Amino acid sequence: MARLLAGERWDLVFNIAEGLRGIGREAQVPALLDAYDIPYTFSDPLVMALSLHKGMTKRVLRGLGIPTPDFVVIEDLGDLRELALPYPVFVKPVAEGTGKGITAGSKIGDPSELFRRCAELLRDFRQGVLVETFLPGREFTVGLVGTGRSARCVGLMEVILKDNADRAGYTYANKENYEERVIYRRVDDAAARAAAAIALRAYLGLGCRDAGRVDLRVDLNGVPNFIEINPLAGLHPKHSDLPILCTLNGITYHDLIGEILASATARTEPHRQVRDHPTAPSAVAIAALGKRDAWLQ
Repeated sequence: MARLLAGERWDLVFNIAEGLRGIGREAQVPALLDAYDIPYTFSDPLVMALSLHKGMTKRVLRGLGIPTPDFVVIEDLGDLRELALPYPVFVKPVAEGTGKGITAGSKIGDPSELFRRCAELLRDFRQGVLVETFLPGREFTVGLVGTGRSARCVGLMEVILKDNADRAGYTYANKENYEERVIYRRVDDAAARAAAAIALRAYLGLGCRDAGRVDLRVDLNGVPNFIEINPLAGLHPKHSDLPILCTLNGITYHDLIGEILASATARTEPHRQVRDHPTAPSAVAIAALGKRDAWLQ
């Protein structure tokens, strides 16, 4: 902010900022850059704010006909009286990432257990709790790059839990200890191709830009269901899912970053040509406001 107020401007900001506080935290830096008419990578404030709220995202995508598990958002424990989902259910904070709040106890088998877990999450995270039908099938994560008609799937991997992993799913502990607990496998079968197609529909339906990642899980009928999307996917070359799945699919880290920059440049170039901007060498800044390792997820 100090640099902006001092008059600095850039042709493109490579935005990896997750923000600091609140449910709109990932929209903070994009909104600030929009206010100063500075182009940046990845999605706009609307997409960032919407996609962080898992319940709102699912409502929008369900309206587009994209399969996603039945769900409710619990804002206080009294909301549980209206719950009509069959057990087991899966619970997690409605607006967190990197598996935060997802543990071995996130798969819930009865009402008393659900009450206890929702009380813990409401207390610890101070936000709503997403309760959704538990899906027992395979789990995929899909990487996407591009914007609009140029958007495409660049790779998919199946997340397979080892015997020593939390059995509830891709929990925070499983992610943090993936080398010991998880197998990432490149797959290309009917279910994987269906997952990739659904992921692309979700990415386009929400208006994501430049790159992102979609998580899906297969239901009892063999249909991949949307679980959540990350339009600001982590970019650590060895620990983040998007670079990992790209590597599995033959795309180098250098090429992934190049794809992101190419997409951002292509969509912002016409805008730059009409802006009142000093004639100077292209400048690229990196916005990384937030936790020191926020971009690692």
